[in-house]
Amino acid sequence: MTYCLGIITNTGLVIAADSRTNAGVDHISTYRKLFDFSKSGDRVIMLCMAGNLSITQGIVSELDRDLKTQEDINLHTLPSMYEVARYIGVKLRKIQEVDEKWLKKDGIEPQCSMLLGGQIKGQDPALFLIYSQGNFIHATRETPFLQIGETKYGKPILDRTLSFHTHLEAAAKCALLSIDSTMKSNISVGPPINLVMYEKDTFEIKNWLKLRLGDPYLAQIRKVWEECLKQGFNEIPNINWQHRGSDSSEDILID
Repeated sequence: MTYCLGIITNTGLVIAADSRTNAGVDHISTYRKLFDFSKSGDRVIMLCMAGNLSITQGIVSELDRDLKTQEDINLHTLPSMYEVARYIGVKLRKIQEVDEKWLKKDGIEPQCSMLLGGQIKGQDPALFLIYSQGNFIHATRETPFLQIGETKYGKPILDRTLSFHTHLEAAAKCALLSIDSTMKSNISVGPPINLVMYEKDTFEIKNWLKLRLGDPYLAQIRKVWEECLKQGFNEIPNINWQHRGSDSSEDILID
């Protein structure tokens, strides 16, 4: 299991991923899940993956090969992020078609999913979630983040904090807190954490951070966040056990 997160705002993109892969509590490994296929000055293409490791590594190898052999269709020739997502989805289906029968023979599931984020010159940034079947959806102004892998523990902070107009630096901080919350609750997610912040229309990755196990900043944000949660919890009014909802004629709408 792993946890990958993509956020899109009006000023850019944030993509983050952990690096833990495990096949049981006694077999834990570290593999990079976030890959950069950008072409400086023309396009930024970031891809992160969760699921069957052999399938996802096969996809990365295929994408690399097409670039190195300068195939007519590759990540640097496709004219839109939509077509990039479609191209990656086809690669996924192709590898699964070859391997699925043999994996399932030994009870191994071939499923995986991917987050694709980036920008091609002349277009706006885009963020896609590519499913194991090769189809995909994209993030919107109303839904500015997408997750894959172990998503549930890191979702509440995103729901309560993010919007399409969140400052890009704040979105990056939110992504780190989301991953840290997941690591706190699930042993299958862990560092090193890779975090990318891309500023719209720069067509260059200027901000890439890798946080290892025991990194002082990672420890600091966990401590501060836990202290803030405890403070907020202590400020919540005590329960009024005499309260009866039907006694009040006023309703307060919450989302």
